[in-house]
Amino acid sequence: MLSACALALACGYTPVRYADALGDAKTVAIRGLRNDTFEPGLETLVSDALAREFLRRGALRVVDNPARADLVISGSVAQLTASRKSFSSIALALEYELRLGLAVNIARRDGTVVPLDASAQIETERYVASADVEVERTHREEALRRLASLLAGRIHDALFERIAP
Repeated sequence: MLSACALALACGYTPVRYADALGDAKTVAIRGLRNDTFEPGLETLVSDALAREFLRRGALRVVDNPARADLVISGSVAQLTASRKSFSSIALALEYELRLGLAVNIARRDGTVVPLDASAQIETERYVASADVEVERTHREEALRRLASLLAGRIHDALFERIAP
């Protein structure tokens, strides 16, 4: 086990440390995102995923009141597109790809904006098509949940990369 750790460190891998990575920021408030898509409830899905990710990682304490937070996350679910990606021999869609894009803003208490890499705010996910409408709806919902979770993790990581000294 010790040799595996030594090898990992020799290859450039280092343990992720959140302690003091954000300087004086200790709390974060996640304002409900605005939904600029036609997918009902998508803003709630993404906002909840963000809150879960910050709670799970524990580097910042999530608070309800933006006025009491060191960092405030706001913005919108900017785009959701679906496209067919694979077809059967009789031209029926077998797979769809969802592309979810966010427009997230993070600001410090003093109003200073923390810029985030745009690539951390867009992701794609494929799901299997089905002739059964309910099965296809379930596959689509699962893909949207995976997208929301992936983007929440990316935003969390991008925040620490931008603020870290």
